[in-house]
Amino acid sequence: MTETAKTGSAAWWEELDGPQWQREGDVCHVTFYWRDPAGPARASAIKRVWIYITGVTDHHQKSIPQTLSRLPGTDVWQWQTTLPASWRGSYCFMPSTREDDFADALFTDALLTDAPSDSHLLREGWRKLLPNAVADPLNAHSWRGGRGHAVSALSLPDAPAQPGWNLPDVPYSAPQCIQWQSPRLGNSRRVWIYTTGDAPDRPLALLMDGQFWAESMPVWSPLARLTGDRLLPPAVYVLVDAIDTAHRAAELPCNTDFWRALQDELLPQIQQLAPFSERPERTLVAGQSFGGLAAMFAGLNWPARFGCVLSQSGSYWWPSRGDARGAIGEQLSRGELSPQGLRIWLEAGEREPLIFRANQALLQQLQQTQQPLFWRQVDGGHDALCWRGGLTAGLMALWQPLVQP
Repeated sequence: MTETAKTGSAAWWEELDGPQWQREGDVCHVTFYWRDPAGPARASAIKRVWIYITGVTDHHQKSIPQTLSRLPGTDVWQWQTTLPASWRGSYCFMPSTREDDFADALFTDALLTDAPSDSHLLREGWRKLLPNAVADPLNAHSWRGGRGHAVSALSLPDAPAQPGWNLPDVPYSAPQCIQWQSPRLGNSRRVWIYTTGDAPDRPLALLMDGQFWAESMPVWSPLARLTGDRLLPPAVYVLVDAIDTAHRAAELPCNTDFWRALQDELLPQIQQLAPFSERPERTLVAGQSFGGLAAMFAGLNWPARFGCVLSQSGSYWWPSRGDARGAIGEQLSRGELSPQGLRIWLEAGEREPLIFRANQALLQQLQQTQQPLFWRQVDGGHDALCWRGGLTAGLMALWQPLVQP
């Protein structure tokens, strides 16, 4: 940014393209900006501009809600923080005309303990604000997140590479969208079919929360690029819609009926439309959060069908947030399930505390066996911006033996 433009002037705003950062060793000092459309304080009803950074100030952290501060006499709101140079994550703003979006007790507690003691009050405050969240209008890289609100991206200089994502789009074949009517489940949903080759023995990848990878953050071009670069084999990708939050919560966490319906009803339809290999080592299930839990459940229960598991931020605490081991961990410890023969990519963010602990507990159990296991911990939170890179990296790692030289 030039030194000549006056802060808050039109020329000053034109030079901004999102958060500004300065590196100092292994960290970056980052400043976020938001422009009040009503102008300076005398013309505006805005009292707070809350900032929600996944893995930093979000509801997963026991940290005091943070608000930008207005620069006196201007339309500029700003907030500064220090982050590792390896950090990547999404953020959004929540402008508010209220002073009491969060209970006073949260801030009173923090004066004594440096952190709010009542997680319920903290989550409740964010829950009320999130529907009004807005993306950063200065940031061209914005999308609608999994919770339905707009978010924007920030990647600092040492953030891990994201294969296929940070390059211009390449041409790709249009995906086909079909409607899966399931007698067993008694519902109907969209399913996208995307192919990157036409051999009948193509590997198959099933992506949970398919609506996100089809619409919010389309995966088509990255897959086409990686296939063209011979980093992925030609394959069939099937993206399965979750329908809505209620169906997602019922079907993805360890639901036998869902996986039987998928195998008995959906896959035969896909086979007619886009033939694929039915060999387990060529069949991959991928998912995030409840979807990561679902992918592992499928591999452990039907290893002769699903031989590769790509799990990101899997909710292995399920069904009780008070037990990091969860149902799958308990079944593994009792010997009711075995990962033998599976190829597994397990990934979690250091800034999603409960899920990170649950994934580490599962990792220790899986490491007691001899199956190929890829573990990756990310300097990030419960965040699709992190997941997208792990998705393509995991596909590459799990399917590397299938790539033709």
